[in-house]
Amino acid sequence: MTDRIHLSKADITEVEEEFVLAALRSGWVAPLGPDVDAFEREVAERVGVRHALALASGTAALHLALLDLGARPGTAVVLPSMTFAASANAVAYTGAETVFVDCQVEDGNVDPDLLIEAVDTLRAEGTQVVAAMTVDLFGRACDYDQIESDLGARGVPLLEDAAESLGATYRGRPAGSFGAAAALSFNGNKIMTTSGGGMLLSDDSRLIEHARKLSTQAREPVPWYEHTEVGYNYRMSNILAALGRGQLTRLDRMIQRRHSIRRRYVEALADLPLRFLGVRPERGDESDNCWLTTAVIESNRIDVNDVLADLEGRGIEARHLWKPMHLQPVYTSDRFFGSTHGESLFRRGLTLPSGSALTDDDIDTVIAALRDALISLR
Repeated sequence: MTDRIHLSKADITEVEEEFVLAALRSGWVAPLGPDVDAFEREVAERVGVRHALALASGTAALHLALLDLGARPGTAVVLPSMTFAASANAVAYTGAETVFVDCQVEDGNVDPDLLIEAVDTLRAEGTQVVAAMTVDLFGRACDYDQIESDLGARGVPLLEDAAESLGATYRGRPAGSFGAAAALSFNGNKIMTTSGGGMLLSDDSRLIEHARKLSTQAREPVPWYEHTEVGYNYRMSNILAALGRGQLTRLDRMIQRRHSIRRRYVEALADLPLRFLGVRPERGDESDNCWLTTAVIESNRIDVNDVLADLEGRGIEARHLWKPMHLQPVYTSDRFFGSTHGESLFRRGLTLPSGSALTDDDIDTVIAALRDALISLR
């Protein structure tokens, strides 16, 4: 595309071209089709769940799952503040109250104790909590042992936002297999892509079938157009599903490449005031999918905005970490449990180019530029 080094550009090869060309030649160019059906089966098998529903986006998957779980005005959903807006927006679509929870400083994932504190507080006040949402931030799964156990004891459904974590695991169990349902994203910058798209995963056949109905305008199974519920146009096209099937065959190799890129960053920048999120030398990061390599600047003398501007001037795309939702103008009036962990990560953190299509020369360029920027600014 250009000589610019991108954060996470889609990694497309002849494999994907062959899948898409076959789909085009089949005549299935409208939404739905045999590649959609096959893509659903293949992703479900990869994640280890019984059912999958291919959709137009990960946001659509969250929205449909929340509707099935009972999210509506007068109810509440507890979710991380440290996340992309789609997590919160899906709740807002339903009219339910968004209640935000702070993160852990180690990896940016939701603090399990605060999540449960928020649930207990709301329920003690008489608010119906229809779901608690987790977000596997930047490709690292949350602490599901504690979260599943504590929510299960309270009868509160868990919805896993696994948009960033396909291919990651938690204690050997794949991301996307936790809770009542999980959502994946196949946006263009994700670990694998369908250009735009997502998927809803669950072991609950009734939940998936209800979501399937809602995703096709909630049409009833009669010979005419009959509707007893409000539906949505959320299905994935057969062409995009074919692209996803090609990407899925290469997913492990793309994850391995991102692991290699992260290791190079960690090793080459070890002498600088950087802390890489979720990286612990004693345990490695094999369970992450390394979607994005993220770091926090541990020097009060260095402004992350100056670092990002320096990299931008050299044609390198790097970004802030997510700005917490409770600090976003659209959600500042909503309730928040926690302190300043997420805010601190946002103020001092950055994401580095991590795409599997990046070359070793690209990474060397980023390392040299970041080193120059940090040394000159400190």
